[in-house]
Amino acid sequence: MNEVCSEFHVAIKRQTIHMKNNFSSKNKQEIPANTGLEAIDLLESPRVGRILVRWIIGIGLGLLSMLFLPWQQNIQATGAVTALSPENRPQTIQSAIPGQIAKWYVQEGEFVQKGDTILHIRDVQDEFFDPDLLVRFDEQITAQEAAIISQRKNASALRRQINALQSALSVELEQAQNRVEQTKLQLVSDSLEFLAALNNLEIAEDQWERWQKLYKAGTKSFTELQQREQMFQQAVATKGSRENSFLATKTALTNARMELGRVEASYLNDISSSESSLSSTIANIHDAERYFAQLRNQYANIRIRNQQYYMLAPQDGFVVRALFAGIGETISQGEGVVTIMPENPDKAVELYVRPMDVPLLSVGRKVRLEFDGWPALQFSGWPNAAVGTFGGVIKVIDYVETPSQGGRYRILAVPDLESDGDWPDQLRLGSGVQGFALLEEVPVWYELWRLYNGFPPSLQDSMEQTSYQNP
Repeated sequence: MNEVCSEFHVAIKRQTIHMKNNFSSKNKQEIPANTGLEAIDLLESPRVGRILVRWIIGIGLGLLSMLFLPWQQNIQATGAVTALSPENRPQTIQSAIPGQIAKWYVQEGEFVQKGDTILHIRDVQDEFFDPDLLVRFDEQITAQEAAIISQRKNASALRRQINALQSALSVELEQAQNRVEQTKLQLVSDSLEFLAALNNLEIAEDQWERWQKLYKAGTKSFTELQQREQMFQQAVATKGSRENSFLATKTALTNARMELGRVEASYLNDISSSESSLSSTIANIHDAERYFAQLRNQYANIRIRNQQYYMLAPQDGFVVRALFAGIGETISQGEGVVTIMPENPDKAVELYVRPMDVPLLSVGRKVRLEFDGWPALQFSGWPNAAVGTFGGVIKVIDYVETPSQGGRYRILAVPDLESDGDWPDQLRLGSGVQGFALLEEVPVWYELWRLYNGFPPSLQDSMEQTSYQNP
């Protein structure tokens, strides 16, 4: 037993020395696959393991080298195909009046030109049932116009009457004023005569008193005394007559002045009455003109309403969908009836981007678009390697957010005709689209680092180019 163990240890020692010599030699040789010893066989590295290590190292080096490849930063957004001009987008023709469908003149999918009749509706309001309603209103307008002419003539007559009264007032006032002036002159004359009579009376009285003294003295006879007394009595009578004339003239002056006021008041009363009638007539004219304007307005409205019974195509296009079917259906005012798609819309795409990405966009920046229904292979970081995508240019950036899109901002992009040409003619408005707004070019490792930290894309040149002005 001891001999066997010593032989085993000797064999192991020899094998170990042999293996060291093989590994230390410049021309290394493989260890025999089967040495006859299980322990030595377990020390051999598997061939599959060595190949796997080589692959892992190669892949690692490849991935490490890819980190330094250029990467095109971009902003991804989704949206749909639309038209750049609002007039070229699908529009729903609405009924301006409530009515009932009487007849359809088109079918869905049919091409119509501007002004073509689409359908005819009947009115459902009883006040418009009369087929001769316009004739009735025309008669009312004619009658009202005649009434206005008559009222205007009446107003003209009242104006002439007022002018005549004012002229007569001037004449009467002048005559009355002349009578007042004449009476004043007569009063002055009578006052002078009255003063003369008073002087004559004083003289006659003084002479009569002196003659009485002379008669008592015996120097004058009784006859002479009687003559002086007679003269005194005549002076008293003259004084009374002149006083009565003066008072009568004074009363006449007062009456003349009263007559002047009466004439003025009488004519002013007549003039005021005529002016009141004129004001009432003018007010009636204004009311008649207001009603006349209302009739003309109603006439115009009914004439326009009659034109609304036939719905016409607003522009050239295709009838997409009839929102009502059959004859006899009732349409409410402002309710859509049929949708028309314009013939040649200027196609664009509307994309919705996050608020944090809006400062990085600018009018004129390039975008890549992937339309639904068009096979495409998109590499967001390498746009040049993409297949099946189409180029676009940002045309419009909205100033406000779109609440229906969760607070995102809308941008409109048009075909990049200079670089990629036009989009496919088969595109339909409303088709889905995914867009990539191209930004700066950075290494892959920087983009991974940015995404890991949640930083926005590079702002190196974006802030200088950002513009919200729509061309």
